[in-house]
Amino acid sequence: MDFSFSDEQLMLQDVARRIAKEKIATSAEHFDATGEYPLENIQLLGENGLMAIEVPEQYGGSGMDPISSVLAIIEVSAADAAHATIMSVNNSLFCNAVLAYGSEAQKQTYVRAIAEGSEIGAFALTESQSGSDATAMRCRAVKQDDGSYVINGQKSWITSGPVARYVVLFAMTDPTKGSRGITAFMIDANRPGYGRGKTEPKLGVRASATCEIEFQDYVARAEDVIGKEGEGFKIAMSLLDSGRIGIASQAVGIARAAYEASVAYVKERKSFGAPIGTFQMIQAKVADMKCKLDAAMLLTLRAAWLKSQGRRFSTEAAVAKLTASEAAMWIAHQAVQIHGGMGYSKEMPLERYFRDAKITEIYEGTSEIQRMVIARNETGLR
Repeated sequence: MDFSFSDEQLMLQDVARRIAKEKIATSAEHFDATGEYPLENIQLLGENGLMAIEVPEQYGGSGMDPISSVLAIIEVSAADAAHATIMSVNNSLFCNAVLAYGSEAQKQTYVRAIAEGSEIGAFALTESQSGSDATAMRCRAVKQDDGSYVINGQKSWITSGPVARYVVLFAMTDPTKGSRGITAFMIDANRPGYGRGKTEPKLGVRASATCEIEFQDYVARAEDVIGKEGEGFKIAMSLLDSGRIGIASQAVGIARAAYEASVAYVKERKSFGAPIGTFQMIQAKVADMKCKLDAAMLLTLRAAWLKSQGRRFSTEAAVAKLTASEAAMWIAHQAVQIHGGMGYSKEMPLERYFRDAKITEIYEGTSEIQRMVIARNETGLR
């Protein structure tokens, strides 16, 4: 078993680390406080191939593998998880959707625009009344005689919704068929019938700009269908497997940042005449943080490796996402505790790590959903 990375993977990691340290970390506090979308930073990531890591070079991407995506997302997330959220959606959900199921024309038009950093993509599955139960969606796409579809409805919690030009949308085309009545569409936000609703005032990852989007008689052309009519649910579920690797990577980045800050702090902070890192209670925390961090990292890389080999990775992606997200939340919690009052203060990034970590247990499938996926895959019972 070889745990080493290739020169190409390490080169991409170095690019991500440099941008993360020089541009993202230095502005993270500002974007968290204001909730502004970090457009210039995102464009910089795009210009350096980090918004389309697994996209082949023929479509303007970096032509790298899933392990490269993991390494890059971890570096960006360690600087600011909100930037990594935007990055993960573009890499794991938007680009993968079009690459795996889109037509050649869709790949050339939409993937290239995202890969080159000129546009932002989004992924629209969730609705206010249908989160974990995607089959309960109410957004409707009614087929017309000319093959087009008229779309009406609303989607919620859309990452990059306020700024995205292109959106992968899932809408019900035949309610009588349940999950087999859902179809995927490519949406252009500049066309009539598309609207943006309120921006969500979030606890964490505040700079990732999340909002509702609305459709009022939006006309999707026949060539805007991604895959085939009725394949939307299958497409969405397959994409969420990849998305879970992205969120696991984000969680590892948050956990690493909180852990490294804690290790540095316990060496410097003194109490009762000695560094607090000499106290057994603190040592126990550091040891447990390290174990959880390494486990999350290795499980995430395992899922990415299986994907890169073209093998099934649904269970492994769920295991990685569940383990990494809960590790991030636990490690961030311990980091705040270790730092005491300073951990609770906005003068240090610990409280931001704590707030940002929570969402990793929720989106791309809650921890409860991950446990259900894992158990069903293991037992074969539904």
